[in-house]
Amino acid sequence: MRSGRSVNVEGTVSGRSWRLRPADPARAIAIAQRHGLPEILGRVLAARGLEPAAVPSFLEPRLRDVLPDPSHLADLDRVAARLADAVEARERIGLVGDYDVDGATSTALAASWLRGFGIEPEIAIPDRLSEGYGASAAILDRLARAGCRLVMTLDNGTSAFAALAAAAARGQEVIVVDHHAAEARLPPAFGIVNPNRPDQESPLAHLAAVGVTFVVLAAAERELRRRAVVAPRSDLLAQLDLVALGTICDVVPLDGVNRAFVRQGLKVAARNARPGLAALAVAAGLEAVEQTWHLGFLLGPRLNAGGRLGEPLLATRLLLAEHPEEARLLAERLDRLNSQRQDIERRLLAAAEAAVQPQLDADEPILLAAGQGWHPGVLGIVASRLVDRYARPAFVLSLVDGVAKGSGRSVAGLDLGALVIAAKETGLLREGGGHPMAAGLTAEIGRLEAFKAFARERAQPVLGEAEVTPLELDGALAVAGVTTELAASLDRLSPFGPGNEEPRFCLTDARIVETREVGRGHVSCVIAGTAAGRIRGIAFRARDKALGGALARRGEPVRLAGRIKLERYRGEERVGFEIEDAAAA
Repeated sequence: MRSGRSVNVEGTVSGRSWRLRPADPARAIAIAQRHGLPEILGRVLAARGLEPAAVPSFLEPRLRDVLPDPSHLADLDRVAARLADAVEARERIGLVGDYDVDGATSTALAASWLRGFGIEPEIAIPDRLSEGYGASAAILDRLARAGCRLVMTLDNGTSAFAALAAAAARGQEVIVVDHHAAEARLPPAFGIVNPNRPDQESPLAHLAAVGVTFVVLAAAERELRRRAVVAPRSDLLAQLDLVALGTICDVVPLDGVNRAFVRQGLKVAARNARPGLAALAVAAGLEAVEQTWHLGFLLGPRLNAGGRLGEPLLATRLLLAEHPEEARLLAERLDRLNSQRQDIERRLLAAAEAAVQPQLDADEPILLAAGQGWHPGVLGIVASRLVDRYARPAFVLSLVDGVAKGSGRSVAGLDLGALVIAAKETGLLREGGGHPMAAGLTAEIGRLEAFKAFARERAQPVLGEAEVTPLELDGALAVAGVTTELAASLDRLSPFGPGNEEPRFCLTDARIVETREVGRGHVSCVIAGTAAGRIRGIAFRARDKALGGALARRGEPVRLAGRIKLERYRGEERVGFEIEDAAAA
């Protein structure tokens, strides 16, 4: 591995400088020698702040080592006892999930657990287009008429004041299982298990809703065992594939408990035992579900497609499907909807980019794009695309009948959920909530300018002081040094995501000898080393960017920054390089 001089680079095509991630050399050597790891792996682990003694539990995280006693969560023991009562009495139980992957996996997890005790729940997933987000008075009333005196809201409910008040008035008991930021007051409910309640601090605050759901069900199962009630076919650990899927797709920090959830959940997913995931993998062109990007970039968007385009129950039905033929039909339907979603997204993204251009020219810290009748199912993902492209928080809103409604996505350092809740509490918004990296809102069109000013004022102190963040790299390599053995070593550090960033490296002696467009705007290439070595490279969504232009200059020496990927195809392993940036050699 080369020195830091080869890594610290200015004048890149992205405009971001490259910097070697700092690491204590003595600690890096100690980690490598103590645990028999390659030197490069020791440096990567040291750069992430690990001490030698902590390395084994990082490489092989186990839930029993990192999951704290859940009883510290407000209302947890009360909720666990109530669920145990419902199981013993074989009550009719309603489940209200969100229409995204976190909501679908939370709902499927709770339903699977109840089915293990022989209880078939009544499931309701609101239609984003006609019913909006989360538990509504109409949905809870419908469940009450179906005989559900007890209802669980999953990945929603923390802000459902009116709906929960109506439920309480008719004697319906609602258990809220959520992770979204909460207001200072909480809605009336039998219990609210949310590690982000304002009246508690919890080491589980970074969990996705599916993680909170797992904790709640584990506590209820513990209570049932205390009562000597055993499920004939319930195994929560066998459901960790659902927990991993929801955790990855909700883009929460992948450290601590979440790291264990995903690591163990991927092992469950690799067994291919869930018909729904197996069928969706086939629809996505996967031989097996083995890596985090399979969940986040291939399966997640397809599961989300139903909720985005008016068929919100499809994802939950697929995850609960027990027969391969049923799973195949549902997976193929979701795959077709995902293709439709991509077409809608491309058109709306072009309109949103045109809408924010004057704000970019004015150097606004937060972007806001709004358009008449924009499809509500893709607003969040278009906001994410704007953030990726312009490195600024962004809101994308649809205007209908005098009302603006949509989603926002943030950048590190700005808690967008807190910003939106504060705007709601000042009266600028009708509705609003979320978590640090994503939020939703509803406002009168006439108040949008006031909201923009409020958001600008809140964001400027946080974002205004920050310069463009350098791209942090873990080392420099020759192309010949990028091997399947190195990729396999680095793969031991997965799952990667927020809180455990995937290692990046600089290729110092690269030349592009072949390029072609693949998919929708991706650039595939062959990278050759000056003296030896040849590997495959891919730059996602790069065709129309400066990076795509740089890769088109074949034969010229170039430095490339990116990630080493271990690819498995037809039982064979090969190495690839995901290109993020380039600079003149």
